[in-house]
Amino acid sequence: MADNPMNIFQVAGRAMSAQLVRMNTTASNLANAGGVATTADAAYRSIKPVFRTQFDAVSGMSTVNVERVVTAGEEPTKRYDPGNPLADAEGNVWENAVDETRELVDMLESARTYQNNVEVMQTAKTLIADTLKLGR
Repeated sequence: MADNPMNIFQVAGRAMSAQLVRMNTTASNLANAGGVATTADAAYRSIKPVFRTQFDAVSGMSTVNVERVVTAGEEPTKRYDPGNPLADAEGNVWENAVDETRELVDMLESARTYQNNVEVMQTAKTLIADTLKLGR
């Protein structure tokens, strides 16, 4: 991207890619909600993408990239359940650390942001087409 300015399609495309990573991590978190493990270390913890803004000095536009995916949120909770086949010698299991409500809110927010970027691309495409029609 050194000498070539970023265009609106690249900006929106990168934002859509970042939101797709966010939706995928949220889906993974929701898929693991309600699960239990034999130890706190084996229990699932929520994962979240870390976004980084990228500024393009040539075009003056900014976009977002996923820098990495990290473990986030609460620690697994210990629950006494001696009848569970995964229970340890003391009858405890560790519940996966996933806040389903927070995950559903994240899923809705990322889906809306993704859709907004789709609309940005559609609007830009329409404006380009209309501009070309003016030249006829």
